[in-house]
Amino acid sequence: MDYGLTGKRAFVSGSTQGIGYAVARTCAAEGASVVLNGRDAHRVDRAVDRLRAELPDADVSGIAADFADGREVQALLDALGRVDVLVNNVGLFGVEPFIDTGDDTWRRYFEVNVMSGVRLSRRLLPAMLAAGWGRIVFVGTESAVDVPGDMVHYGATKAAVMALSNGLAKLTRGTGVTVNTVLGGPTYSEGVADTVERIAALRGTSPDELKAALVRDTSLLQRFIEPDEVAHLVAYLASPVSSATNGAALRADGGVLTTLV
Repeated sequence: MDYGLTGKRAFVSGSTQGIGYAVARTCAAEGASVVLNGRDAHRVDRAVDRLRAELPDADVSGIAADFADGREVQALLDALGRVDVLVNNVGLFGVEPFIDTGDDTWRRYFEVNVMSGVRLSRRLLPAMLAAGWGRIVFVGTESAVDVPGDMVHYGATKAAVMALSNGLAKLTRGTGVTVNTVLGGPTYSEGVADTVERIAALRGTSPDELKAALVRDTSLLQRFIEPDEVAHLVAYLASPVSSATNGAALRADGGVLTTLV
C-alpha cells in the first residue's frame, strides 16, 4: 500500500531501536525523510548508518537529545526545522513497587514520558496548522488503560499521554492535521530480548521457552508483538490516507486488553 508519505518529513523520538526504529524504517520505506533521535550521539549515528544500509535511497538524519534534560531538548527543537509528521515515541519503562517509587522517579518519568510530547507538539503543531496538514502520533501502551500495580508510575504517565493526545486533537478541528495514539502491547524489542536472554541464562532455560511462558493469558495473539506490527499502524496514522481518524486511541496490543473500548 502506498501511504503517500513521499516528500513528507518525519521526526521520531526515541528511535535508535525497538518500536521507534521500526516506525522510522517504515516511514522511510514509504518515501518520507526521517530524523532519528536518541540520548547518545554514537547510538544515533549507528542507527542512521543502519537505516541507510537497509534503505540506501532513504533520506535519513539524526539528532541526539536526552528528553530528561531541558537544555538538550531546547537545542533539539532549535535544530529540528520543518516537520510534517511527529511521532512521540520516547519513553521510560520500568517495574518498581509503588511505595518504593520516590518523587524523583515520578518527576523523571513525567518529564520524559509526558513533557517530551508536550514540548515537541507545542513547537511543531502551530506550523502544521498554518500549513493545513500534519500528523502527530503518540506511541502509547495498553498499560495506560489497564495500569499494572507494579508499574503505577509508568501507567499513570502513559494515561496522561492519552489525555494529551486527545486534547491536542481538539485544537485541529476543521484542518488537515490529526493527532492520535497507538496503544501497543507486549512487544519483543531489542531491550526486551536482552532481558529475556539474561533471565533465561540465570534460570538455566532457553530464551524461547521463557519468551513463551511470559505471554499473557489474556493475549489473543498468544505471542509477543513484533515492533514492525506496531510500526505499520503508526505509519498509517502518519499518512494522508488516515485523514478521517483524529483524536483516537487505536490498539496494536495483540488483544491483551479485555474491554470493548
